[in-house]
Amino acid sequence: MKNFKPFFDESSFARSRPTSSNPFFFSSQRKFAASASVSQDEGRVIDYSYGLNLALAGKGVIVKDQAFLNLNSSQLQHKGATIAESLSGLPLLVRGHVPGGGPSEISKPHFTKLLKQVTNHISSISNIFVHDGAIGSSPKCDVKVRLISDNPSAMLSLSHMLWETPTRAVSQDSCPLTVYVATSISPGIGESIGLGSKENDGFIAADIERSSLILCGKAFSDSNTTKEALAALSWPVIFARGGLPLSARLLVSGDSVVLLFAPKRTFKSCRDLLVPSDAGVILYSNGLGFLFQTGGSNLFKLPASVFLASSDSSGVIPSVSKLSPGQAAYHFLAGYQNGKFIPAYNKGTWSIDPLELAKAFMSKLKDDQISSYLFNVNGGENNVNGKRNWDEFNSLLDRS
Repeated sequence: MKNFKPFFDESSFARSRPTSSNPFFFSSQRKFAASASVSQDEGRVIDYSYGLNLALAGKGVIVKDQAFLNLNSSQLQHKGATIAESLSGLPLLVRGHVPGGGPSEISKPHFTKLLKQVTNHISSISNIFVHDGAIGSSPKCDVKVRLISDNPSAMLSLSHMLWETPTRAVSQDSCPLTVYVATSISPGIGESIGLGSKENDGFIAADIERSSLILCGKAFSDSNTTKEALAALSWPVIFARGGLPLSARLLVSGDSVVLLFAPKRTFKSCRDLLVPSDAGVILYSNGLGFLFQTGGSNLFKLPASVFLASSDSSGVIPSVSKLSPGQAAYHFLAGYQNGKFIPAYNKGTWSIDPLELAKAFMSKLKDDQISSYLFNVNGGENNVNGKRNWDEFNSLLDRS
């Protein structure tokens, strides 16, 4: 990884960001959508929205009978929604600019054919369901999302991932994401358009350049893969709008907010400190939030410290090391774990350059004077389950 070292001259890449004196927790400043297009009690249409139908037509979906907008959970259940069994490991195909990720996993012609088949299928369904939401818990640099589904159960599952957003926000956003959900489309759709045989339960296809996501079959039940796809689509927009999307977890100790970059197994040893979310975080100019809905607090003050966990049993990396912003950016980019490298600790799909992310990360640490530490979670006797290891960790938290 020594080839990366010249990029992290701390006198370079400085980017002015305002500091913050905000309190530990920010109450939400969002204005939520006020109403759905159906009666709360009867679940019947009370408003014909020409604007909505026109917007859907612009996305290739022609409303055959009725389009239901922003139904809440009880309304969706009234329409027949049920809680689907959770799935995992379904195929994810991505096209567009994927830094360091090699060629696209689905070609532009194949995605175009798939999108045409999916929009035709949704257009053939009498009742379709539409939900508007956002990725990112701060409206300053979030990404608006429109879900279009042929099934209320899929909408019940997917809508809970997104933050609520004001009415008309999607139409006013310069780069919204569109998610097409075709649960009842033919299981052989992938093979019929030349993608080959896919998982019987469904698959997910994302086009970063089109800001479009397609979920076929039961793919909506695979929340982890769906979030990975949504993150890949939203990261470039969030980054361009001044946010810093990160594959990290948030820890709270007393009145201190701490960011932890580490493998999943590490989190098990500090579960009592974790804010319950594994959805990724976003550093804003004056605070910190989450990519996806957490069911709890949505905004926090800037972190007091950043911990980057490395795994090294050779004895070269000490148990705990304080890092300069440049050193932290170097280790952030490397993501060293026992001979393997996980750039920026992101095992998912890349849609922005890790090097550019590391430069912005360094600037944030430097401008806001955020302390950073390298933590060896596999340092011989002080392994991830060792008491001494986490005693040192908590001691550093107390001094942050």
